[in-house]
Amino acid sequence: MLLHLSDLHFGTEKPECLAAIQKFCRDHPVEAIAISGDLTQRARFFQFLSCKSFLESLGPPYLVVPGNHDIPLYHVLNRVFNPFMRYQLFFGALESILETEHFYLIGVNSIRRRFHTKGHISLEQIQQVALKLQAAPSNKYKIVVAHQPFYTSLRDSHVVKDCPVLGRMALEIWGKQGACAVLHGHLHQTAIYDLNQIYQLNVNHPVYEVHAGTATSHRLRKKEPNSFNVVTLQGEFQSYVFDVKKSQFVLKGNP
Repeated sequence: MLLHLSDLHFGTEKPECLAAIQKFCRDHPVEAIAISGDLTQRARFFQFLSCKSFLESLGPPYLVVPGNHDIPLYHVLNRVFNPFMRYQLFFGALESILETEHFYLIGVNSIRRRFHTKGHISLEQIQQVALKLQAAPSNKYKIVVAHQPFYTSLRDSHVVKDCPVLGRMALEIWGKQGACAVLHGHLHQTAIYDLNQIYQLNVNHPVYEVHAGTATSHRLRKKEPNSFNVVTLQGEFQSYVFDVKKSQFVLKGNP
């Protein structure tokens, strides 16, 4: 299975959620982990250090992309001249590929220093990802990971402005190259949509837009619990929510 975490926001993390995720990885056959941004709350050195140590403790290989909280907000000079310095110190490239037995993950950096929350992808990024998808093995789940969502429902109309302008174009091109899903965070809410139907992408398979809640932060929205997603080897998407009484993540909908 693939574990999809997002919005860890180290600096506001809940130790009980960290411990529960570690236990989940010990108890389940997690093949890889995708983390869709906002690793830290304020892009501080020790927040990145804590996040790195936590992800290394989980065991499986992982792919990360930056979120808007992973570049300085108040340190203007760093934001202007070297916004990703601390992120890259701990996690290296802003965009990378992770290939495992069943999954082919492609990270996309949707963060720009001139924007606070709005996502952005360029024509060059769209083309580069398309080429990577084209080169990926056909027998693996091809999944793109980015921070800001490419689609939001009416309930999230206040954050439509955060969606990259070229998101729909990207999905149409990537879908034709075999992408089956795009994983996001940012909203701290769980949702899944088939954008092949919503956007009428004209590809012959679903292209899922998958939103993850915050896995570990106390910065919850609309009273949604801490959560993460799982992609099974059968291509199913599942959401796990944190059960405070049990101090563990349980499959959403289970008693």
